[in-house]
Amino acid sequence: MKGFRRSLRCLLPVWVLPVLAGCLGMPAGVEPVSDFDLTKYSGTWYEIARLDHSFERGMEQVTAEYTIQKNGTVAVTNRGFVPAENKWKDATGKARFVDDPTQGYLKVSFFGPFYASYVIFGLDKENYEYAFVSGPDTSYLWLLARKKTVGPEVMARFIEMSKALGFNTEELILVQHNTPK
Repeated sequence: MKGFRRSLRCLLPVWVLPVLAGCLGMPAGVEPVSDFDLTKYSGTWYEIARLDHSFERGMEQVTAEYTIQKNGTVAVTNRGFVPAENKWKDATGKARFVDDPTQGYLKVSFFGPFYASYVIFGLDKENYEYAFVSGPDTSYLWLLARKKTVGPEVMARFIEMSKALGFNTEELILVQHNTPK
């Protein structure tokens, strides 16, 4: 049994590395935007639409705040209201570029050394008013905006582009931004 445990400990990194590396990929066909400007992207974004995940399940009024740090990383604060619990929840993490800082391809961590892809594949490059964001696969998708709503043309473009890339847009959740009771 002791030899088995030692073998298991030696193999554990072999099992974990492919899983962690897979978290930094992106869905087939998704391309990060070029000419990306982190300074313009910094600040508060409202979540307009998303695919469901346990870490955001039931949340409304979701925002993401991106703040550039002196060391070049980005502080990330996600916040949302959970009506069923009548309370706000926050998550704080960090982000950094995967490759070129002029590409909208970052890695984000809310859990120590474990990072996941944050791929900006659509962006209003003139005013940075909306962004289409993917994670490592087609189960992660967000539409973010500087205001609590977007025009129908932005929503239509987001859905059309996301659907063409293989995201299940039928499952999108439209995020409510009403004042909590």
